[in-house]
Amino acid sequence: MNKVFYMLAAVVFMAACSSEPHYVVKGKISGSDSVTFYLQKKEAGKTVTIDSALSKKGSFTFKKGYIDYPQLVQFVAGSTKMRTSFYLENSEISITGSLDSLFNAKITGSKTQDEYRSFIEMNKPLSEQYSDIFLQYQNARHSDDAAKAADLEKRADSVQTEIKNLKINFIKNNPSSYVSPSLIGSLRFDMEAAEIESMINGLDTAVISTPQVKELKEHVALMKTVSVGQKAPDFTMNNVEGTPVSLSSKIGSKLLLIDFWASWCGPCRQENPNVVKVYNEFHKKGFDVFGVSLDQKKEAWAKAITDDKLTWTHVSDLQYWGNAAAKQYAIFRIPSNFLLDETGTIIGRNLTGEDLYQKVSEVLGK
Repeated sequence: MNKVFYMLAAVVFMAACSSEPHYVVKGKISGSDSVTFYLQKKEAGKTVTIDSALSKKGSFTFKKGYIDYPQLVQFVAGSTKMRTSFYLENSEISITGSLDSLFNAKITGSKTQDEYRSFIEMNKPLSEQYSDIFLQYQNARHSDDAAKAADLEKRADSVQTEIKNLKINFIKNNPSSYVSPSLIGSLRFDMEAAEIESMINGLDTAVISTPQVKELKEHVALMKTVSVGQKAPDFTMNNVEGTPVSLSSKIGSKLLLIDFWASWCGPCRQENPNVVKVYNEFHKKGFDVFGVSLDQKKEAWAKAITDDKLTWTHVSDLQYWGNAAAKQYAIFRIPSNFLLDETGTIIGRNLTGEDLYQKVSEVLGK
């Protein structure tokens, strides 16, 4: 009797175990015989491999893994550069395609991936439109057609606004989607802390409890310390000659622009002439710039300063994205800037091109 009881208990236990949430990822990638595939994700800024499977005659299976919540992962083909990304979740997922075009692989079985794909399809016309405008803009700049470049820049800004609104609408309409936090993260550069916080608070409880949203909340808290109306936090770094210069030593000008940039940053170098124009026109009226570079190589940094005729004070710790001031000011994209009044209070953020000119002109007068 006891033996029968234990056997029944074992069967029940095994059945319970088999019903626990897990993922199975299987598929067929032509041209991938004997290739090891990896599932990888970003964790604390590092790439972590969470699973692997060997392809036999192009077929592979990741068996019964487990993931806490749907996450965007990379599906990587061995040591090749071929990869694609998808949302992994605890379900049966199928991947089919060809090794030489892995980014076009067909992925089914993940509800979150379906949601992500629906957003990509909605955004595709705008993305293609923006790419076309940007290409025309590059050509206009190359041929020194300033009028056409200015017109294309306005058109690009308009398309970017449409993309931003598309993201916002998706987030509002899909509060339970694990895609929404990623879209909120992509909006951090274009929105103020209070707006981002409002979108986070609109998410469902299960989504809010994820590490990704926790990181977003921490970023919002940091953004609040450098939002419009706050005193700019002080910091000290070396200039090109190796002499320490503090931000506080520069405060006192009627307007001071803290400009985060780098010699290797294409958009920064394109924006530099606009900053030079404003500096040259308004410096005598009280406008100054404090450049903070995210460079790694002093020589490249110094050369860019000379080549772009950036005649204001420059500092850097040459730590790339580890730049201490960039971390302090919640910078994750460059160019970025903060406009301060004579008391060191932030009165503007990420003002570029005509917007920077108009703001400075408004305060100092033409």
